[in-house]
Amino acid sequence: MPKTIIGLSTDELRALVEKAGEPAYRGNQLAEWVYQREAHTFGEMTNLPLSLRSQLSREYEAGRSQILSVQHGRDTTIKLLLAMRDGAKVETVGLPYAGHFSCCVSTQVGCPVGCVFCATGLSGYVRNLTAGEIVEQVLAVQEVVRNKQLPPGSHNNRIDHVTFMGMGEPLLNQAATMKAIQLLKNELGISMRHLTLSTVGFVPGIYKLAREKTQITLAVSLHAANDQLRRKLIPRVIKFSVTEILDACREFVKQTGRRVTLEYCLLNGINDGSAEAHELARAVGRLNCHVNLIPYNAVSGPNLHSPPRERIRAFRGILESAGIPITQRLQRGTGIDAACGQLRNRTV
Repeated sequence: MPKTIIGLSTDELRALVEKAGEPAYRGNQLAEWVYQREAHTFGEMTNLPLSLRSQLSREYEAGRSQILSVQHGRDTTIKLLLAMRDGAKVETVGLPYAGHFSCCVSTQVGCPVGCVFCATGLSGYVRNLTAGEIVEQVLAVQEVVRNKQLPPGSHNNRIDHVTFMGMGEPLLNQAATMKAIQLLKNELGISMRHLTLSTVGFVPGIYKLAREKTQITLAVSLHAANDQLRRKLIPRVIKFSVTEILDACREFVKQTGRRVTLEYCLLNGINDGSAEAHELARAVGRLNCHVNLIPYNAVSGPNLHSPPRERIRAFRGILESAGIPITQRLQRGTGIDAACGQLRNRTV
């Protein structure tokens, strides 16, 4: 299978064209075609010499994935099913808001973690995505947005926020994820502070992010404040305790100055009681964080349910009384199985 140029930085593309006997500025033009003008083929790159385009096409592909299906939710959410160049399928989601446009990207084909409330794990795990395959999800959503008029109230047609919160565990594919973050920043112009990485709590990866003083937003999927319950909900992640995860979060805050988000999926009768809320408040302590409550989004298979509103209010009230900042995830995309925990690589 030919190599692809998506995933190469401007500097790498400059080196590539110089090796082909062309001036370095051709690499800048190549980067613009790939990341800004979203070219699918070298033939579209009309300001490059034909000889260079012909040489590149013999060794490389532009690298764009195939859009197999596009679903539009009533709440303006967009979900894409993409086929990578080897046929592997992933889903990615576009979320237009009045003030910004967010894209939720996958980092793996399937997921090895196996959270009991998440559809992605039910699909199994196939492989990691490359940095280019991660970035091209943003380009694919951008292409759909460009070709379809957005509904009233969506004032931004350009993706300016990206969350690594789709299929897969980003910190189990950390090298590709971090390169994708640099590409999004340097090639697509998306601010580091508008990039969010969501992890189930892979402690070595969190410490590495802390050492690199990465200015992204770190979101940790906690879901329970005691190890016994957490291991029931996330049975394949038994190596790291809640204490170890929160200690890693404190180091991230110390090194970066960035507040951590703790994701908490509320499951009726399982982790949504007053005891669990008080336990969470005690565990968090003085960690500079906010807790993002996510009412469970139904998936086929597990016999799980979202709590009634009064239980959510009671849980939230306990945390607020303890002085912990709270947000509650706006449930978007549920009508097209595009909400948190619902992504699965299947054709509609």
